[in-house]
Amino acid sequence: MTPSSDSTHNTPRGGSRLLGHGDLRLLLLALIEQQPRHGYELIRLIGEMFHGHYTPSPGAIYPTLTLLEELGQIQVEQAHGNRKRYAMTEAGHAFLADNQDAVEAMTLRTRHAARTAAKMALPPVVRQAMHELKHALMTRGKAWNTAEARRVAALLDDVAQSIATPPEH
Repeated sequence: MTPSSDSTHNTPRGGSRLLGHGDLRLLLLALIEQQPRHGYELIRLIGEMFHGHYTPSPGAIYPTLTLLEELGQIQVEQAHGNRKRYAMTEAGHAFLADNQDAVEAMTLRTRHAARTAAKMALPPVVRQAMHELKHALMTRGKAWNTAEARRVAALLDDVAQSIATPPEH
């Protein structure tokens, strides 16, 4: 089976696919390789990776975990009723090692998708202002000298700090 052979549907509220075909399977393996994990913990971790803008459903996670178990790449380390904690097997470690390029590509795609989801969650007026700021910086041309670069950097730092600090009521 290839790294991209599962068929999960990973769409946020906006409808676009955040994880590529097979990415969920690789992501679950990579997270379980870090340490044994329960299914609900994997759901929560992936939700955190996407800053709350996408959380996979149990209907995507649990069948994928079952597939990984059937392939011998993970195993149930501990079970309490329906709660199972999954751990990597030697076959799982070998699979990830053999598919390191696919894992790295999935990691890059996932980071990009998480940033895109966070950006798309911003109000349109804020996205437009971000675009205008980027445009102003990029079209500035070669008129940069050290003093001007420091002035603009200080302005950007002040704005970033002001945005990060919630207003007092």
